[in-house]
Amino acid sequence: MITMTRRTFARGAAAVLAAQSTRGVRRLIAEDTSSDPASMTLAEASARLRTGSITSVQLVQSCLDRIDIYGPKLDCFITVMREQALAQAKILDAERKAGKLRGALHGIPVALKDNIDTAGTRTTAGSGVFQYRVPDEDAPVTARLKAAGAIILGKTNLHEFAMGAGEASFFGPARNPWALDHSTGGSSSGSGAAMSADLCYGALGTDTAGSIRIPSSYCGIVGIKPTYGLVPIRGIAPLAVSLDHCGPMTKCVEDAAIMLNVLAGYDKLDITSVDHPREDYVAGMKQPVAGFRIGVPIGAFDQASSEVEAAVRAAIAVIAGMTKGVKEVSLPAPNDVAYQNFAKFGEVFAYHEQFYKLQSARYQAIDRKRLEDNEANHPRAEDYIRMRWELETLRRTVDDAFTDFDLVVLPTMKTPAPPLDELIRRDLQTIAGTVSSSIPSTASEVGTYNAYGVPSLSIPCGFSKEGLPIGMMICGPHFSESKVFALAHAYEKATQWHTKKPPVTPQTTVPELMTHL
Repeated sequence: MITMTRRTFARGAAAVLAAQSTRGVRRLIAEDTSSDPASMTLAEASARLRTGSITSVQLVQSCLDRIDIYGPKLDCFITVMREQALAQAKILDAERKAGKLRGALHGIPVALKDNIDTAGTRTTAGSGVFQYRVPDEDAPVTARLKAAGAIILGKTNLHEFAMGAGEASFFGPARNPWALDHSTGGSSSGSGAAMSADLCYGALGTDTAGSIRIPSSYCGIVGIKPTYGLVPIRGIAPLAVSLDHCGPMTKCVEDAAIMLNVLAGYDKLDITSVDHPREDYVAGMKQPVAGFRIGVPIGAFDQASSEVEAAVRAAIAVIAGMTKGVKEVSLPAPNDVAYQNFAKFGEVFAYHEQFYKLQSARYQAIDRKRLEDNEANHPRAEDYIRMRWELETLRRTVDDAFTDFDLVVLPTMKTPAPPLDELIRRDLQTIAGTVSSSIPSTASEVGTYNAYGVPSLSIPCGFSKEGLPIGMMICGPHFSESKVFALAHAYEKATQWHTKKPPVTPQTTVPELMTHL
């Protein structure tokens, strides 16, 4: 059993502070953005809009000004909807002056991962295959944001068709604002970078094996993968439908709760959608956590770097001091339904077959290799069906493990963001068939929670000695989003990690990346 006291908290916190080397501390010193409207949280911007002390046009223009400066450095936007966003801001300002407020997202500029359909605006999925694709209809999540008064600022970069770690996109890889030569994480790479650099007030990502939480961890922001089926994924280019989720990526926990209030809801045309009673996640976030019982899954720190372990253990010590206690717990093993085994059993190729057979040359080389391998190892239908049975059984029974604990906490990623060149080198070696075991892996348990289908949130909890963000994951049983938000919000109020800004400035140079071995 793991028990936390003030003494163990002090030791953990000291370890984290010791890990902040001189270089790391310098990385936390960014440009002063305190007077820039784009530096506000979504909740703060919403409050100022309601009082009339700022306009939606000003919020949009502030984001566009920063996109002009940092967009080329971070390569985080594929499409910027400048004219449409400003025009919509004027309409929403006029509505507000007339006394019509649609809700907390009224007049707020947000960004969408570019695998999410937007009617009349190009949606590429980061691929040359969809370079010129313009949908006729909004995805339900897009339509819900618009109806709530959110302004779609643009479409963010991603790993092609959400297939990987963010290093392969038709438009080039997004860069991490904390270190432009490091990965943002994938596949929601552009959304992570844009949020971290204050280029929008909220963003959407998708998550099949961690693609919201990984970039949230690497970029020092909050991101939640809700319960499977709570947010519709219709109108989103799929990776593996049985594991795909959509959710918000934000600067703080309250902002994520505000966005989920709008995104959640049943869609009868979505085969994954679940008809769950509507909840107010902002209200749920405010519930007391003193009675919460917290678990740390067995093996949570296996393969974790010393810096990640120190930061997350220090965070757990803080949580132990505000809840009923922390202990080591066991969750069921997902076995063959884990992402890497399940996704290859037909679902990825089921979507891509039509495009791959006609346009294989337009895929990125590493993703073309993945599809080639998928086609060559095509499963029997009965194998896939058995995998589906296992997945459904796991999802129906995983909540039974939460008997004497309410939530679990663990590292989001077990190492900080790797250099992009490491990922590119691994891809080049994979294509050449010469993968080296010396290339570090990016270990984590994020994909397990896609198999479970339960809510899973990443929140900043520290930095490496090089100044790279570290994230902690908070997860619970199905439809426990309110409790997940409550614990994350309580931790956030007790710490300052979410207030740190990346060191990217207008003078920051963009390092070259490797293109061949």
